[in-house]
Amino acid sequence: MKKIEMLYEGKAKRLYRTEDPAILLVEYKDSLTAFNAQKRSSIRGKGNLNNIISAYLLAYVGSKGIPTHFIEIIDETHQAVRGVRIVPLEVVVRNIATGSLCKRLGIEEGLVLKEPLLEFYLKNDDLGDPIVTKDHIIAFGWADAKEIDEIKAISLKVNAILKDRFREAGIVLVDFKLEFGRLPDGGIILADEISPDTCRLWDISSGEKMDKDRFRKDLGNVLESYREVWKRLSEGGSK
Repeated sequence: MKKIEMLYEGKAKRLYRTEDPAILLVEYKDSLTAFNAQKRSSIRGKGNLNNIISAYLLAYVGSKGIPTHFIEIIDETHQAVRGVRIVPLEVVVRNIATGSLCKRLGIEEGLVLKEPLLEFYLKNDDLGDPIVTKDHIIAFGWADAKEIDEIKAISLKVNAILKDRFREAGIVLVDFKLEFGRLPDGGIILADEISPDTCRLWDISSGEKMDKDRFRKDLGNVLESYREVWKRLSEGGSK
């Protein structure tokens, strides 16, 4: 599969058109960013880990009946995906209070939520990806009511599937971000990635952070933590 043209470059990935108009190539970069790219770095090997972790998790939820854009791994940093039109929303599912939720509402960090909390954010780096409501989404035409309900249902199913899988690996799924795309026929499917860049993951015993918060909070051992996540998932269990 050949790269014909780069269509998009984001903070952590590049997207390429291929000779097949229905298939795109995603390249995972070694770059690390936080706080809307105000903090930047690069770690050799990080792109490879996110590629294989995301491929594994997308294939895993796909095996459980979740429609995704993932097709196959191509090499260390590339995977083939179905071409979609991205819905301009980020969907955040929270199981435990931390991060911006605590700052916004004065909630105690580490509070286990009675039910998963789902939030929508507008995908707009210039505006800092502001939180939006269902009414905003419908009013501005980013998605219709049926699509919103479908996105919410899929997100909650993904949460249930991943919570169980991570628990088996000795990891707590604290929260995570999802993105969705529209197929040519209008169908909604899961897109983008699922990785330690887009999830908050805590060790089930120690509470140690195993995700991009290690970069955000200058905790160090970022790559080592990503490797540990992959080791536990690929070996089917915890340490």
